[in-house]
Amino acid sequence: MKTRSQKLARLVAVQRYLEQIAESELADTTRQRQVVSETMDVVAAAMSSPDPMHQMFSSVYSTQMGRLTHKDRILSGVQEVQEARVLKERVKADRLEENRKSAREMEDREEADTAIYDLVDQQLAGAPASGKLGRV
Repeated sequence: MKTRSQKLARLVAVQRYLEQIAESELADTTRQRQVVSETMDVVAAAMSSPDPMHQMFSSVYSTQMGRLTHKDRILSGVQEVQEARVLKERVKADRLEENRKSAREMEDREEADTAIYDLVDQQLAGAPASGKLGRV
């Protein structure tokens, strides 16, 4: 049968995995925001370009910039939610780890107590009762 600390160790491992998943999703969102930011920089450069070709497409660039700004705002909100989730998962895992350590200490203490009780029982079983000393 598994002990409480072993069960908690398994839960800690699962929780750490959930934390890694949340971190991975956050990293993906951060990368997406970086791509959007780079694209916005390119569009802004094209909009401010004196080249007549770019000036012809200014309305297209303006629409594209609006879409990119909207997407960046959405990704920013998603990123905040994911950051909170990473923190929540990390706190859960840390709390489970503390509980696991506490359970392990209690199991060790119980094991030591049991060993002492067994030793006392052996000593008492091997020694004659005090009333029977000297009587035959």
